Amino acid sequence: MAVHSQTTTIVTSQHVSSGTWTTGICDCCSDMSTCCCALCCFPCMQCQTVSQFGWCFCMPLLDCCMVVSCCLRQKMREQYNIHGSCCDDVCTLCCCYPCAWCQMSREIKIRAHSGSVVTQQITHS
Repeated sequence: MAVHSQTTTIVTSQHVSSGTWTTGICDCCSDMSTCCCALCCFPCMQCQTVSQFGWCFCMPLLDCCMVVSCCLRQKMREQYNIHGSCCDDVCTLCCCYPCAWCQMSREIKIRAHSGSVVTQQITHS
């Protein structure tokens, strides 16, 4: 009796649209872990966020006059093709600094998890 096996490849794509932030400035309920981390230790959340983006983790500790925050937000907009301007970034950070950082953290997490997932299934007949 011969056993035949067949391999099936399944590709699942999760696409994040460009042009806008994937979450709003006040969408803390969409990722409670980020908001809780920011509430408990805001500098830790900032360091984790820049580290996940590929920058030196200590950059937020040097954030005089929101220079690092504005630069990070601008670089994220450029990398993820999000519409906006430097003026928008400054206004957002001035109005709600912690919420802007939580939004940037969520964006990095969401963009890191988007893409294609390839799975293979082997069936025996």
